[in-house]
Amino acid sequence: MAVTDSLQNRIELTATVEREDSLRCTPAGLPVLEMWLRHQSRQSAANLERDVVCEIQAVLLGEGARKMAGKMAGNVVHCTGFLSQRSLRNPRLVLHIEHVEFVKG
Repeated sequence: MAVTDSLQNRIELTATVEREDSLRCTPAGLPVLEMWLRHQSRQSAANLERDVVCEIQAVLLGEGARKMAGKMAGNVVHCTGFLSQRSLRNPRLVLHIEHVEFVKG
């Protein structure tokens, strides 16, 4: 199966950071910050309103991970990024955060 740049995989999510792991580095020295996000909202589907709740694992890499480490847990954030499986052997979806900002409330 060929990989193409024309396929879309963009996620935008506002959520509470339920848990944040300690900053770690990959064997190549890349900073990694893993966290778990919880989203709650009211959405419309097929002209029906419904309450939506979900939890998703997320990861922030590079300098952003270093800057945000220790500051995320308990805060509401707005994230954009893409979905990927956790690893070659683990198909569980993880949100790879490319941009994150705190939501003031």
